[in-house]
Amino acid sequence: MPLAVAGSGNRPEVLRRKTLANNSRIAIVTSALVMPLAIYWLVTGTVLPFILATVALASGMTTLALHQRQLFQQAVAGQVYTLLGLGLLLTLADNRFADIGMAVALMGPVLAALLGHTRLRQHSWIMATAIVALGAVTAIIGVPTPFMPSGILTLASGITLAVSVSVVIHTANRINGAFEVYDKAQVTAYRHLIEHVQDAVIRFSSNGEVLLASRSSETLFGCRRFELTGSGLGARMHVMDRPAYLTAFADANQGGETRLIEVRMRQDDPHSSPTVPRFVWVEISLSPVLDPDNTGVRHEVIALFRDITARKDNEAAMIEAHRAAEEASSAKSRFLATMGHELRTPLNAIVGFSEMMSTGIGGELSPTHSEYAGLIHQSGKHLLEVVRMLLDMSRIEAGKFELQSEPFELQNIIEPCFNMVEALAQERDVRLVSNVEDNLPTLNADERACRQILLNLMSNAIKFSHPGSTVVVNMKRQGQSLNMSVIDQGVGMAPESLARVGEAFFQAQGGLSRPYEGTGLGLSIVKGLVELHEGTLRAMSEIGAGTTVTVLLPINGPAINTAETATITPLHREQAAERSTPWQDEKRKAQ
Repeated sequence: MPLAVAGSGNRPEVLRRKTLANNSRIAIVTSALVMPLAIYWLVTGTVLPFILATVALASGMTTLALHQRQLFQQAVAGQVYTLLGLGLLLTLADNRFADIGMAVALMGPVLAALLGHTRLRQHSWIMATAIVALGAVTAIIGVPTPFMPSGILTLASGITLAVSVSVVIHTANRINGAFEVYDKAQVTAYRHLIEHVQDAVIRFSSNGEVLLASRSSETLFGCRRFELTGSGLGARMHVMDRPAYLTAFADANQGGETRLIEVRMRQDDPHSSPTVPRFVWVEISLSPVLDPDNTGVRHEVIALFRDITARKDNEAAMIEAHRAAEEASSAKSRFLATMGHELRTPLNAIVGFSEMMSTGIGGELSPTHSEYAGLIHQSGKHLLEVVRMLLDMSRIEAGKFELQSEPFELQNIIEPCFNMVEALAQERDVRLVSNVEDNLPTLNADERACRQILLNLMSNAIKFSHPGSTVVVNMKRQGQSLNMSVIDQGVGMAPESLARVGEAFFQAQGGLSRPYEGTGLGLSIVKGLVELHEGTLRAMSEIGAGTTVTVLLPINGPAINTAETATITPLHREQAAERSTPWQDEKRKAQ
C-alpha cells in the first residue's frame, strides 16, 4: 500500500545512506572537473590545488566503495576526516586563508552530527577544535608559509569551501526532508490505527476538553463524534458512576497515573428514539501523555473505551449459576440429613425386632419364617449402614464433622478393623495380611475417624478382590506423617476412573449392571476425613492387577485453628453455602 512504500523508502536511515553515496559522487565529480586546472597549476609550480583535488577524489572513490560494501559508518568517517584534513591543509598553507581552512574543518563535525554515530561526533569535534586552535596559534605567532600566488590560493580554497558547504547543506536538506516524510507517514499510520481500532479512542486536552474521537466512538455511543465534545461525553455517564470517572480522570490528568475503571454509559440507537435510555458497561483505560519537560502540570489524557456488556452479562450468569449450584448443594445436604434421620429410627426398629425374631425371643419360628427374619435383619443392617454413610457424608460436606484429636496407639484401630471385616473376607475367600512397622509413634488424630478410614479402605479392597486373592494393609512412618496403604489384587481401575477416586457416589464399575454392590460413598468419606486431618489421599491402579490406596496423615495432628480462623475444606470444588438447618432440630424436638 502507498503508506508502506512511503514509510519504507523515506526512512531517515535509508536516506542517510543515499545521501552518503551522493556526497561521494559530488566529491568525485568536483575533483574530476578541477583536476585539469590543478594539474596545470602543478606544472606552473603551485602544488596545493593538486593536493586538494587528489585528496577529494581519493576520498570520494574510497567512501563510495565502502558504501557499496555496506560499510556505512566507515564511509561516514572517511568523509568527515576528509573535511578535517582539507581544513587542516588550508589552515597551514597560508595565514591569510586560515579562516577558510578552519571553516572547512568545522564542516566535519556538522557532517558527523548529521550522518555519524556518537563516538565519531566526539572525535570530529575534538579534531576540529584542535585545527581551529592550531590556526589561531599560527596566525598569532606568524609562522612563515611557502609563497603561493594569492589568486590561485583564493580560487582553490573557495572551491574547497563551496564544495564542503554544499555537501553539508545537501545532507541537511535530505535528512530534514526524510524526517518530515517519516513523521507524516507515522501520523498517517497512527491515524489509520485509531480510526480502525475496535475500541473507541478519545484524546483529552490538559483542560479536559475532547480533542479527538475515533470512528469507533460513533458505533459505541450511537452518535456522531462532534456530539461527544463539550459536556456530551459526561452527560452519557451514568449518574452513579460519574464520581468514579471524575476521580480516575483527575488521577491521570493531574497525578500522571494510569487508571482503569468500569462504568455505565448511555448508548443511543440512531434508528429509533427509545423513551427509556439504554446503558452499556464500558471499560475505560485512562493514560496520561507525560511530558518530562513539564512536571507538576496537567497532562493530556488518552482514553480507550471498550464495550464489556457481554462480559458483564457472562459474569452475572456465572454468579447466578454459582448461587444456584450452592442452593442445590445445600438442598441436597439438607435432604440427606433429613432423610437420614427419618430413616434411621424405623430402621433401628426393623433391625432390632428382626434380630429378636431370628433368635426366637418372641417365640419359636418355623425354618421358613426364621429365614425370612434373617433376610429382613440383613437388609435392615445394610440400609442402616447406607444411612450412616449418607449422614457422615452430609456432615463432612456441611463442615459439621468435628475432629476430637487425641494421641492413641495404632493397634487400637488395627485389630478392631480386622475383626470387623473378617467375616466379609471369609465370605469372599480373601486373605487379610497386616504389615505394620515396629515402634510406630502414637498418632495425634481422631481415633474414631481413623478407624473409619481404615475400615472403609479394607472393606472397599475386599469387595473388589477376586476369590483367593490377598489384601495387604501396610503402616509405616514417612517423615512426619503416617503412611497407611491398602493393597488389593482385584479388578483395578482405568486411568479416567482413577482420576475420580473420592468423588461422591462414583464407582468404577457403575451403571445398572454393575457387578459390585455399594453406594460409592466409602472412598468419598475417606477423602473427606483425610482432608479434615490435613492429610493426602493417593491411589494407583491398573486394570486386572489391583489397586493401592495410600493415606498420609500428619503424626502430630492437624494444625490447631481457633473458632475465628478455622476453615472447612469441602469435598467439591465450589464452596458450599451455609447449611445451618435449625428447623430440623426443632422438628426433631417436636417429635
